[in-house]
Order: sequence, then structure tokens, then C-alpha cells
Amino acid sequence: MNTLANWSNDMELLNEELARVQMSARLGEAQQRKLAREATLARRMSRRAEQAAHQARLALARL
Repeated sequence: MNTLANWSNDMELLNEELARVQMSARLGEAQQRKLAREATLARRMSRRAEQAAHQARLALARL
């Protein structure tokens, strides 16, 4: 009976470890997606700033 209890406890510990590993992997994936979104947003904002600066230079050149 003691062997069965040890096996059951070992299986529960393995399941808990598997759940921790899976959650860690999901957290890492979520962080990577967040960084990718932030990089995309930064590129978009940079392009808009460059376009605004270009428009401002054109406006000044017309004066």
C-alpha cells in the first residue's frame, strides 16, 4: 500500500511540475507577443513622426 501511495504522490508531483512548465512557456510566449506588438507600434509611430517632419519641411519650403 505504501508503494501505491508513493507512486500516486510522485504522479501528482509530476503533474504539478508539468503544469508549471506549461504555464512558464505560455508566459514566455505572451511576453514575446507583447514585445513584438510594442516593436510594431514603435515602428509605426516612428514612420508617422518622419512623415510629419517631412510635411513640416515641405510646408516651410513653400513659404
